[in-house]
Amino acid sequence: MKKYLKFFLYGLIYVILILVFAVMFIVTTRADIVKPNNGIEPYQVVKIQLRSLKNNDEPYENAGIEQTWEFAHPNNKKFTGPLERFKILLNSDSYRMMLNHIDHNIAEVKITDLRAAFEVTILGEEKNYYKFSWIVEKYDLDGPLKDCWLTTAVSQPVSLGSSI
Repeated sequence: MKKYLKFFLYGLIYVILILVFAVMFIVTTRADIVKPNNGIEPYQVVKIQLRSLKNNDEPYENAGIEQTWEFAHPNNKKFTGPLERFKILLNSDSYRMMLNHIDHNIAEVKITDLRAAFEVTILGEEKNYYKFSWIVEKYDLDGPLKDCWLTTAVSQPVSLGSSI
């Protein structure tokens, strides 16, 4: 009888370990950065970036900024990068309201085969609204980004005032 109890306990420990590793894998997978691919539509690009900035420090500090950087067009990266400089830019007074914001709205302005424009409204942590023009373009050069929609420009914010 003791032999079967010992076998049962080892089996139970084995099952528990498998469950723990499965949960760790799922949590780790959720933390992965979404990479651009040609199946992600323009609206989704903006949504991925805004959702990440809204939860900027989850699962680690500046994870949202890093996710946003992934969808920056290479021409945009020339002006805003490297990544450490981009982090400083988004933490500046001009763009800080994007980080850990309360809510956002994305409105399509115009979409063509190669370019999409959106009006983005953000409710910042301090309960003020800001409007941005957000432009994404389809990357047309050969390579891993071919036909991916990437952000080429985000305007300076326009303050729309307090929500209170």
